[in-house]
Amino acid sequence: MATNYLASKPRYEILDGLRGVAAMIVVAFHLFETYSKGPMFQILNHGYLAVDFFFVLSGFVIGYAYDDRWNRMTMRDFFKRRLVRLHPMVIMGTLIGAALFYFSDSPQFSLVMETPWWQVLLLTLLGCMMLPALPSWDIRGWSELNSLNGASWSLMWEYIANIFYALVIRHFSKLLLGIFVALSALLTIDVAFNIDVFGLLEVRNYAKYTVIGGFGLSPDQLYIGIARLLYPFFAGLLLSRINKLIKVKGGFWWCSLMITVILVVPHIGGAAQPWIDGAYNAICIIILFPLIVMMGAGSSIKGRKSVAVCKFLGEISYPLYITHYPWIYVQMSWAVHHPDAPLSTHIFVAVAIFVLAIAIAYVSLRLYDEPVREWLKQHWLIGSRKNKSSCNRMA
Repeated sequence: MATNYLASKPRYEILDGLRGVAAMIVVAFHLFETYSKGPMFQILNHGYLAVDFFFVLSGFVIGYAYDDRWNRMTMRDFFKRRLVRLHPMVIMGTLIGAALFYFSDSPQFSLVMETPWWQVLLLTLLGCMMLPALPSWDIRGWSELNSLNGASWSLMWEYIANIFYALVIRHFSKLLLGIFVALSALLTIDVAFNIDVFGLLEVRNYAKYTVIGGFGLSPDQLYIGIARLLYPFFAGLLLSRINKLIKVKGGFWWCSLMITVILVVPHIGGAAQPWIDGAYNAICIIILFPLIVMMGAGSSIKGRKSVAVCKFLGEISYPLYITHYPWIYVQMSWAVHHPDAPLSTHIFVAVAIFVLAIAIAYVSLRLYDEPVREWLKQHWLIGSRKNKSSCNRMA
């Protein structure tokens, strides 16, 4: 019974593959960001929307995996399973960030060389426990939730979504969940169009008419993080409950093309009409991302090569996302220290870091993440339930 209870359901392979496609684009987006003058000029301009796509995917998968298990699963079981799935790589990403921290010294990161080693260790401990650092504990100068691995901010919101789902949202009917999702869409519109109903967005001059944000503890960052989380994640959950999927021939390739185009399309509207790009943000999050998930979940993938590509992208997606950003800090610092290097050298460094990030993610997956998760599954999940069952029988 314990083994059956813990057995994973069949995976939506295409959705896993799409997560990998988006993760690859995120890495490239961050590499290009080193040379960007701001969101309007960024190459692969809308790569930041990959996070919102990840949230839709996560909400859908959570609903599919757990909605029908609550009569056989406690809240403690749910949280343990989520920790086993997510937390080993959170720790790995933080440790890589700590190991590379002093290699990112540059005028751009003014606090690096002023930071004593014990403070780096303290922030490493906080990062490994997924605890956000207070602004006064910033050791890089960017006011990030985790100065060692900035990309972990979205995982913090992912954890919050899981907690909110388990405590509250799982009890919602489809109708009530639909109302909640519709109200959450208003927050997305408020941020994307810079309407600022709550008066929290005035300070973010760097990214008006976008949904960029959520990676700090200031009021505007917390509000943007909430807005970016609630609609995508719980829209994905609603899709899993409605289960009205769209079957498309060659679904993986069409969905991959769609998500790629969405994330790399240039800034729309320019400085004269920035609200147009805000509208693009809102349309992608509210309409296009749920549509892509419906297509990916409803389609099948055939052909050995296609299956292999999809499987590799799915496996590498999370390790790549959570471990790549410390290397971006190093690349940014290198670029600052070598402004006169030939363009070919800058391209070589960026490509090398892209390949290195994938290699590190793959090695972390095979030699660390999979073995650790299997050990935790056997000794913490299955083992604890077997012990509990034995005690019940003895009683």
